[in-house]
Amino acid sequence: MTNETLISTVENMLGDIIGPHPDMFLVEIRVKPTNNVKVFIDADSGISIEKCISVNRALYKKMEESGLFPNGDFSLEVSSPGLDEPLKLFRQYKKNIGRNVEVITKDGQRKEGKLLEVSEDGFIVEETKGKNKKKEVINHTFLFDHIKTTKIQAVF
Repeated sequence: MTNETLISTVENMLGDIIGPHPDMFLVEIRVKPTNNVKVFIDADSGISIEKCISVNRALYKKMEESGLFPNGDFSLEVSSPGLDEPLKLFRQYKKNIGRNVEVITKDGQRKEGKLLEVSEDGFIVEETKGKNKKKEVINHTFLFDHIKTTKIQAVF
């Protein structure tokens, strides 16, 4: 079975589990050659560890019963994408409006600032330079087609 077929099968199983929860959505599924299946899910209102555990248990049971991996030779991890993972979906951008992000464009430009607005084809980031009287606020508009990665920046 190809990796794409495996991912598609797991995605269908997951759809049955998170379908009744319209605020939850799949971000990505990765399958390693060691049959380690990583499922990244999120929700518009944020995802709790309890929800991840619940989805993990239900999905594990479905995968085990399906015989997808002979002799049950697989491991499953269900989690939220976390801060080290770039934003991949429009829904992720929408839910993170107001947070600080780091944007790297395909041509190597790097900008940091607050995610202000998201539209179907792009988003706006507000960059603040300097302080007090020398403070300058610049809005940068990015098209999704020109973005390499966008990551949430933790502010302490």
